[in-house]
Amino acid sequence: MNMQIPFSSQAAQVSFDRRELGMILSLYGRMVAAGEWRDYGISCLSQSAVFSVFRRTAEHPLYRIEKHPALRNRQGMYVVLGMDGQILKRGHELPQVLKVIERKYLRLVD
Repeated sequence: MNMQIPFSSQAAQVSFDRRELGMILSLYGRMVAAGEWRDYGISCLSQSAVFSVFRRTAEHPLYRIEKHPALRNRQGMYVVLGMDGQILKRGHELPQVLKVIERKYLRLVD
């Protein structure tokens, strides 16, 4: 039996793999437990994948964690953008890029 798979536009989408999503959701879980974040959204586009973090659902995202595979050999494929669209950190390794968010929420405990 020959079965033809119809052309799907989803095949051309960029997405986070399981390891990347695990790191991002780990950070998200810690921030939700701290009461800083409440909602997130994931977009898988043709050129990039975006994980947006919100304080409240109806607001603009606090942070956008983006993956751009086309920049893998240049500036690094991961980038963290702030609320105003400013690039906070760009790099080749996701854990290093996510540290910019963790540093903002570190508090001294007595």
